[in-house]
Amino acid sequence: MNPMPQAVPTVVIVGRPNVGKSTLFNRITGQRRAIVGDEPGITRDRLHGLTEYRGRHFELIDTGGIVVDDADYIPGQILKQARVALDRAAHIILLVDGRSEITAPDRDLARMLLRLGKPVSLAVNKVDTASRDSLAHDFYSLGIRDIFPVSAEHGIGVDALIEHVTAGFSAATSAPAVTEEPPESIRVALIGRPNTGKSTLLNALTGQERAIVSPIAGTTRDSIDETVLHAGASYTFVDTAGIRRKGKTKLMAEKLSVVMARRSIRMADVVLVLLDASEGVLGLDATIAGYAHEGGRGVIVCVNKWDLIAERKKRAFEQDLRDQLKFLDYAPVLFLSAKTGAGVDRIFKLIREVYESTIKRVSTGELNRFVESLHFEERKIYYITQASVQPPTFVLFTNRKAPLHFSHERQLTNQIRRHFGFRGTPIVLKNKGKKG
Repeated sequence: MNPMPQAVPTVVIVGRPNVGKSTLFNRITGQRRAIVGDEPGITRDRLHGLTEYRGRHFELIDTGGIVVDDADYIPGQILKQARVALDRAAHIILLVDGRSEITAPDRDLARMLLRLGKPVSLAVNKVDTASRDSLAHDFYSLGIRDIFPVSAEHGIGVDALIEHVTAGFSAATSAPAVTEEPPESIRVALIGRPNTGKSTLLNALTGQERAIVSPIAGTTRDSIDETVLHAGASYTFVDTAGIRRKGKTKLMAEKLSVVMARRSIRMADVVLVLLDASEGVLGLDATIAGYAHEGGRGVIVCVNKWDLIAERKKRAFEQDLRDQLKFLDYAPVLFLSAKTGAGVDRIFKLIREVYESTIKRVSTGELNRFVESLHFEERKIYYITQASVQPPTFVLFTNRKAPLHFSHERQLTNQIRRHFGFRGTPIVLKNKGKKG
């Protein structure tokens, strides 16, 4: 399930928190993929992208901010994640802050990287003017021979750095045949309140410990893509950051994560709305589920930590779930435990079924036969056509121009579902009426 072919060399950016790794990653790959801000340690997991320099294709990995031997839970997890990337690195870029003095963590990192025996370049970031170039020389004490003063934000010195890093890479006449995301891949977004188990579920689905998982709410701060082949189909999972209400979202990283999560919904084909069974169905769960419904995507409600609920309480929970999420009555509900794996194997089949509903087209002939058998007294429907998919959208040609009342729209939608299926996808109805 390695997203990159082995023939493509890997370049890994490492450094302590807030030295500018995400900015450098964005500068080299040319995409604003990583969260960038002034708050230390915003990038909490590794991001990767396929890019090229003068025909030399390579994978770039931006690790989380590393603090060597720090007792804090998160840096320890980040270092564990970074080691996975470092093991396959063809070249390592150690990024340090040129505006501050060399710190003990910088020295610890340099020693650790040099022990790996791999090519290492030192990039001294935030060197914006020529007068600052002299500061870079102080960093020779770290023991890394190849030093490059750069400004990731303004692009100064980055070409020289990448020219050196990729010098030994072979130039290809075309891009690698294997891409990060197969064209036929179904994009699946995982959304939910912080700490509902999104990252644990992603790990269960992909079979590898890719995302950071911790007991700290809101650990996942960015979106992480992982492509999985299952039963001949390709699924690309996007593990979104934990969503919080805007009013309670004080930290900049979390505000950005809300934006990125909603963007992930827009880019997805199917959305898994994850709930925590041990906490019940909260108002924020309904708000988040509403994002997916409003986005017109296929929806599956996944109730995680189901193993923590006593048997006698399960029926009441299911009833409460349906009451709170009435607008998602079309969405299948799956009860599972991401931690134990119970119920997880059913997700792939459901995703496929829901995805096929979102792209399903009904011919005008079938719709005309449906109209003839239709029981709908609110107005005369002459005929129906399907205008588009994702979500399936139908245009009704009727004898009245007024829009359908919500209750009548629901009645008609239910009849369409009973006749044609469309499990797990919202349905949009548009009315075109004649005068009189």
